[in-house]
Amino acid sequence: MTKWSQLISPLRLGLETRVYDEPEEIRTAFQRDYDRIIFSSPFRRLQNKTQVFPLPGSIFVHNRLTHSLEVASVGRSLGNLVALGLAKKGEPEETTVLSEIGTIVSTACLAHDMGNPPFGHSGEHAISNFFTKGKGKVWLDQLPVVQQSDFTSFDGNANAFRLLTHTFNGRREGGFGLTYSTLAAVVKYPYESVLAGNKHKFGFFQTEKLLFGKIASQLGLEKLPGEVLQFARHPLVYLVEAADDICYQVIDLEDAHKLKIITSADAEEMLMAFFDDVIDRDTLSNIQENLNIVQDRNERVGYLRAMVIGKLVKECARIFLDNMDQILAGEKTKSLLKMLDGTSGKAMSAIKDISVSRIYKDPSVIQIEIAGYKILGTLLEEFTPAILDPHDPFSEKLLSIIPQQYHLQSENLYEQLQTIVDFVSGMTDLYALDLYRKITGINLPGMG
Repeated sequence: MTKWSQLISPLRLGLETRVYDEPEEIRTAFQRDYDRIIFSSPFRRLQNKTQVFPLPGSIFVHNRLTHSLEVASVGRSLGNLVALGLAKKGEPEETTVLSEIGTIVSTACLAHDMGNPPFGHSGEHAISNFFTKGKGKVWLDQLPVVQQSDFTSFDGNANAFRLLTHTFNGRREGGFGLTYSTLAAVVKYPYESVLAGNKHKFGFFQTEKLLFGKIASQLGLEKLPGEVLQFARHPLVYLVEAADDICYQVIDLEDAHKLKIITSADAEEMLMAFFDDVIDRDTLSNIQENLNIVQDRNERVGYLRAMVIGKLVKECARIFLDNMDQILAGEKTKSLLKMLDGTSGKAMSAIKDISVSRIYKDPSVIQIEIAGYKILGTLLEEFTPAILDPHDPFSEKLLSIIPQQYHLQSENLYEQLQTIVDFVSGMTDLYALDLYRKITGINLPGMG
């Protein structure tokens, strides 16, 4: 069974020989990871990427940036709770590394959506669709199956790992130069794309396959049997996943209420359902006391949302600690939220049901998904032939638009296709829309 002292390593990608241990250092290696993410351009671009609902007009709803910040906050609480529980029954020499769990989890939470393309999950589907049913299929057929599936099952999770680790043109080796532990905590699905199946979930592209293997080996993650590369999850992935699940499930409900997709009465009823009349009697008394004071409907739902998240954080930390031996042994277990029982489990199932049946089928959500398919599909149709035939006069004009970091000096088809996907997936919603209008002639500079 792997020990926490091996799982939590300050070893930094691209800077493996450098150790920050000077007395004057005011940040640990893992706190440096957090700061590197916060101050990065790809992280800032999340403010203009759709979470679920279209980017806000008069009513503010979550975008990828605010979602990631909230997930990081929940993840820090989860990590700190788990660290306290582990310290009570752990080995004394592991106390120092355990204190870093909250920071590692919150950093991985910050980074977990950085590889997501514009227009929410429909952006992922649009990229996959281009290569499975669109014009990209003709080029994909020339690649081995293991490379094809990187595109046909395109996943923002794998793209996040690439973004954080890849040496783009003109950039330093090691990408963001994050610690091995933080990088491993980002990878929710530690296997390659041929295992993605219908869910289109996997952890790394072929280009990062050996790199993840190196990180996993250093941290003691078990390699699972089989010809296809697959590892056991890093234990902290369960906490990152739980923080994400808690936030998007509960906060999507709050956003739906603000947009009047869900009534105030329904939202309050679904959130109150997390509390048991007997077990949570004192909590319910306090909640009712506050609700008697607060009359603003949005404030009431926001207050209940905060109370629910607080309860779920405690329950998920408990579930993690109860299943710690299995998790450390690398045995496959359900996500922490799927192991919820009692009132919380039932209440979460109810929210999932209404999310699928009403929230995610709202016309505003469907419309942004349709736009994503059209816009990203068109951009891929235009830029892919350009990079494959760079000396064509029109191709030269298109390629001049692409930032320097995506300039590729290679005739390898797989790498060429991946470069265009890097470029398109890194766009914000607004930039993708603006570029789509310009290259299709809908909008011309100086002509409104």
